[in-house]
Amino acid sequence: MSVARVTEISATSPSSFEDAIQEGINRATQTLRNVEGAWIKEQQVVINDGHITGYKINMVITFVLE
Repeated sequence: MSVARVTEISATSPSSFEDAIQEGINRATQTLRNVEGAWIKEQQVVINDGHITGYKINMVITFVLE
């Protein structure tokens, strides 16, 4: 039997949603042990002068407690 916890994080990238997701996963696995999965909760674009300048995601990370 295992017990898991969830935490919500945000990440951004100037190039794509996929890069923002990967950046968030990379950062989460640096500080959290036993990361099992992620759920992408929201996706947003940052717009300046009518052009997309960034991609932002909010995700929920699930990790198993030791």
